[in-house]
Amino acid sequence: MMARIRGKDTRPEIQLRRALHRRGLRYRLHDPRLPGRPDLVFPKYAAVCLVHGCFWHRHEGCRFATTPATRPAFWRAKFEANIARDARNERALRAAGWRIATVWECSLKKEIPGDVARRVEEWLVSADPRFDSEDSRPPSDLPARGVGAPPTVSAPLAGTA
Repeated sequence: MMARIRGKDTRPEIQLRRALHRRGLRYRLHDPRLPGRPDLVFPKYAAVCLVHGCFWHRHEGCRFATTPATRPAFWRAKFEANIARDARNERALRAAGWRIATVWECSLKKEIPGDVARRVEEWLVSADPRFDSEDSRPPSDLPARGVGAPPTVSAPLAGTA
């Protein structure tokens, strides 16, 4: 049964990708050069978007983050390893200068994917130094494509962590 569980191109990921594409945002998928191969990579904004399933990535307080009744020790170890891997990848991405947004599967179930995409777009644009009202040029230590060392910002997305 677990062989049928996909790591990429999941339903929530595709919903978000379609909504972002409709908004005119372009991205790379699962870039192997980045730690953890993030789901969506926005090189223009030096940002990545992770689409996490609540069950596998243990969205705290979410009703979809249940633990199976059979083999609880196995599942506990599996979930702890997933959480540790996510934390390791996020630290490595931040150290490389990437901003990270996490969109949880439940937020795409509760809301219209277009609304989530709008908030992701607002987050992307608001932290891009090129959209600063005082100066349209990026700081000298930040390359024009924004892949340098932008400030570390967590995504202010409701229903996400």
